[in-house]
Amino acid sequence: MMEDLHPIHLFNTSGIEIPISESDAIFLLEAVSNHFEVDFELVEVVYVDEAEIKRINNEYLSHDYVTDIITFRLDEQQSDSDIEGTIYCCAQRIAEQAKEFDQKSKTEFQRVLVHGLIHLNGYDDQTPEEKQEMTRLENHFLGLMDL
Repeated sequence: MMEDLHPIHLFNTSGIEIPISESDAIFLLEAVSNHFEVDFELVEVVYVDEAEIKRINNEYLSHDYVTDIITFRLDEQQSDSDIEGTIYCCAQRIAEQAKEFDQKSKTEFQRVLVHGLIHLNGYDDQTPEEKQEMTRLENHFLGLMDL
């Protein structure tokens, strides 16, 4: 693989400017990869609008509401090597959350990206304990950033 090719690809169809750089995304992906000792083969991060995230949420999860992120693991999930996945992020919702949580927009976008990468490693956030562990991990990775 050539040095300037990375396994993370960002797409923005939301109509909103995304405050996360490709270099930030690469840094976070590498930090998660090193921490969990896994390899990411391909991760697509797709920023969509509210209508699209609601459509995806309804079609694949039977939920009829807007959410900030939906993560799909696309590989065989039989090992922790060559993880492939698509992370759909609702740019509008993330920007709203930044205001709600009194966070910088860039920080909230980075948190949601890290959240998706953690999901690709098999973590879930359905129980209070799982949510607490996900938040701890998110804070760990965000602490590595020069914010």
